Amino acid sequence: MPREHFHFVTGRLANHSLAEIVPPLAEKVGFDYSIDVLPITVAALMTPAWIAKHIRIPNEATKLLIPGYCEGPLHPLQSVTQLPIERGPRDLRQLPQYFSRPPLPNDYGTYDVEILAEINHCPRLSLPEILSIARKFREDGADIIDLGCEPGEPWQQVADTVQALRDEGHRVSIDSLNPREIQPAVEAGAELVLSVNSSNREAAPDWGTPVVAIPDDPKSLAGLDDTIDFLARAEVPLRIDPILEPISFGFAESLGRYLEVRRRYPDAEMMMGIGNLTELTDADSAGINTLLLGFCQETAIRSILTTQVINWARTSVRECDLARRLMYHAVNCQVLPKHLEPKLVMLRDEQIVASDAEHIATLAADIRDNNYRIFATNGEIHLISRNLHLHNVDPMAIMDELSRSGPSGGLPEGLDASHTFYLGYEMCKAKTALTLGKTYEQDESLDWGLATQHENRHYLKRKPRGDLS
Repeated sequence: MPREHFHFVTGRLANHSLAEIVPPLAEKVGFDYSIDVLPITVAALMTPAWIAKHIRIPNEATKLLIPGYCEGPLHPLQSVTQLPIERGPRDLRQLPQYFSRPPLPNDYGTYDVEILAEINHCPRLSLPEILSIARKFREDGADIIDLGCEPGEPWQQVADTVQALRDEGHRVSIDSLNPREIQPAVEAGAELVLSVNSSNREAAPDWGTPVVAIPDDPKSLAGLDDTIDFLARAEVPLRIDPILEPISFGFAESLGRYLEVRRRYPDAEMMMGIGNLTELTDADSAGINTLLLGFCQETAIRSILTTQVINWARTSVRECDLARRLMYHAVNCQVLPKHLEPKLVMLRDEQIVASDAEHIATLAADIRDNNYRIFATNGEIHLISRNLHLHNVDPMAIMDELSRSGPSGGLPEGLDASHTFYLGYEMCKAKTALTLGKTYEQDESLDWGLATQHENRHYLKRKPRGDLS
């Protein structure tokens, strides 16, 4: 088959960098290329309609790659070429990743692990609070809303709460050992009971709903086999949860018990409550949830119970939803769960993309406009504009130096309060990126994986001298 020929579109300032990146990339990936430098300084200011008036496409081109910042409908450009058109990455330094990462298969996202999201201490909450939490859980990927009850007297509003959740279309489970609490819940529509052991199993046949069987003593699995046998004889559908223990209280051995139960009951449905690890460990929950979902996928544990009470686990439901899809693909396709789900990489980036100091110095010498550009590389923040290149590890030092760079030893002309705030905000992001090991790109939100909050572009220009508008 003939090689793909990419026709790259860029502006004058980005041409030097693009010309350095593309040749080795083309040789490595195996494509031909041409570069079209259009008569504009900043490529981000292009639109498809403007490109259509200036582009020169060689006959051998098979695909057109325009800058990622090029916004607007593509039909003006499609009117002058029949070639496929793609928007590349917003930062041309990300071109190697753009070309090297294969597309995910069409069926990626399939899963077979069910998420039960527990609302803790439900008797302490109002019905509107419970409904609001349930909506958020469902939006984040929960399949079943689990109502967490409390020891003591039965929760009098349990039936009304289950009914209200059912009226909104939620599937509901009841988390209680008290038959006086469970019975009204299942009558109102709860479809699963957590949990059953020797203390309440005699009542289970009357509920007419599946249950989760747990041991009387998790450390020895005492009572579990008897409870399973009783429920099986009574034809009560069940899932088995050997109970995950927190670290320092038998975590490793409890994992072993899940393997032991799977060995004893190879065809049984199983469940794992993962909150004992995510809620009780001083660590961000995404990695823990992903690891446990991998364990569940390998051992055919098809249900997990999660909570998100403590702040570091506040997105656990969403994390589990992404992790179950990732692990289903990895285990079933026998591939590593790597370079597949970027939304689970939150604190640090997969790879830092940054310009080196030499490139930034070259760019600073070439700039002829009054725009401020900010870079973060090698532990330093760089601020460049026409006749200006400041760099320091401390953004406060840069701002201090900037305040003395004007013609009379003060702020440059045109740098008003809004411009100053903008520069401070962007340099704060740059400092955060340097501290944590993340890619900084001006006017873009830092990538926090699934927690990213996308920003509007606020790129501000220096006002030319004499412009007081």
